[in-house]
Amino acid sequence: MSAAPPPPPYAVPIAARPPKSWLQLAHGTVALALFLTGCVMIHATQLLFVLPLRLLPGSRPYEDGVRYTKGAFALLITLACQLFAPTALRVTFATDGIGAFGPDDLAHIVERDAAGRVSALRLPKKMVIVANHQIYADWLYVWCLTYFMGMHKDVLIVLKRSLKWVPVLGWGMQIFRFIFLARSWASDRSTLVATLAELGRKAQQAHTPLAFIIYPEGTLVSRDTRPVSTKFAEREGIPDTAHTLLPRSTGLHYALRALAPRVPDLKLLDITVAYPGIPPMGYGQMYYTLRSIFMDRVPPPVVHMHLRLLDVARDVPIGDLSVADPTGVPRAVANGHAVEEGAGGVEAAVPEAERAAFEAWLRALWRVKDETLDAFYRSGARRAKEEGGNAERAFGSAAPPVEVPVALRSAGEALDAFCFFGPALAGWVARRVRG
Repeated sequence: MSAAPPPPPYAVPIAARPPKSWLQLAHGTVALALFLTGCVMIHATQLLFVLPLRLLPGSRPYEDGVRYTKGAFALLITLACQLFAPTALRVTFATDGIGAFGPDDLAHIVERDAAGRVSALRLPKKMVIVANHQIYADWLYVWCLTYFMGMHKDVLIVLKRSLKWVPVLGWGMQIFRFIFLARSWASDRSTLVATLAELGRKAQQAHTPLAFIIYPEGTLVSRDTRPVSTKFAEREGIPDTAHTLLPRSTGLHYALRALAPRVPDLKLLDITVAYPGIPPMGYGQMYYTLRSIFMDRVPPPVVHMHLRLLDVARDVPIGDLSVADPTGVPRAVANGHAVEEGAGGVEAAVPEAERAAFEAWLRALWRVKDETLDAFYRSGARRAKEEGGNAERAFGSAAPPVEVPVALRSAGEALDAFCFFGPALAGWVARRVRG
C-alpha cells in the first residue's frame, strides 16, 4: 500500500513548515521592494499632483485625482498577487435563500474577453460589502474582487485611528478618504455617520460607484477571539456559531442608515470567504499571513467567495428614516467629541426596538453564513468518499463557479499601478478646467 502524498505547503501550519530557503528570502525582498516603491510613487503623485487640484474651482478635478490614486493602489495589490502570490477568486452565487441570484441575474453578470477569461462582473455599482474575517489578507482579496466589478477606485474601509499617521501608507489612506475610528463609540458614531453620509451624497450626485467594506465580526477568528464569542453567546442565551464569530451589529447598522437615505438603490453584498488547507474549526492566521502569502510565496491556490445580494431598502431592517434629509449631511464631531447631544442626526438616533430588530436580522444572516461554511467543509469529505483521494471543497450552488484569475487585464495597467500617468492626468485636468 503506497504512502499518502504529503500535504501541499499551504495546508501545513506556518509553524510546522520547513525553514525558509534563500530563494524565498530573495523573493520576499523583491516583493517588499516593489510594493513599497509603488506606495511611495502613489503617495508622491498625491502630494505633487492631486493635492494642488484642491486649489482649482470645483471639487471634481480633486475627486478625480483621489479616485485615480486609489485605483492605482488597487492595481498595485492586484499586480503584487499576480507576480508574487498567484491565486484566483472562485466566485459562486447563492441560488436559494436570502439574497439569492435569479436566472436572469446570473445570465448577465459575467463578462469574458475574446480568450474566454473573465474580464468583468456586472454587479450593482453602489453597495456595502460585508464578509467573514479569517485572515488579514481578506480585505486585499475583496478589493481585488471590486477591480473586476469596476469599483476599485471607489472603495472605502474603516481603520484604527492609530494607523492614520503611519508614514506613506497612513498619509495616503487619509487622501483616499478612508475612515479612521478611535474604537470609542461615543465619538466614532457621529464621525462614521457624517463621513459616510457625505461620501454617499457625493457618489450619488457624481454618478460614481461606492463600495464600503466592513467586517461585522470586528476581528479575526482566532484562539483568543473564539472563546470571547462563545462566552458572549452563553451570556446572551443565543446560539453560537462554529466557523465565524458572532457579528457586531452597531457599525454596520449606522453605516447603512447613513448611506440609505442618500443612495436609494443601495445594495448589500454578503460574501462568505473560505480558503483551502484550513481544517474545519481551524484558524486562518495559522496558515496564511501577509508575510507567508507574499514574501514566502505560499498563497492560497484559490480564494472561495460565495455571494448573496440584498436590496437594503427592501430586504434589510435598518429602521425608519423617513425624516432623514437625503440632500444634507448629519452633524459630525469636533476634536473627537460630539458637537452636541444627538449629533449625527436621525441616522445616529436608533430606537431600541429598531436596534434589536437589526441585530437579530444580522445574527440570522451570520447563521446562514456559518451553515454555508459548514457545508463547504463537509463537501470535501463527501467528495473524497465519492471520488477517492483528497477532493477539493466547494460552495454549493445551482450555478457553476466562476474562476477569476487575480491578475491585471492589460500590461498597460502595470504602469498605472505606479501612477506613471499621474503627471499626464494632472495636465489633462488642468486643460479641462481652463476650458
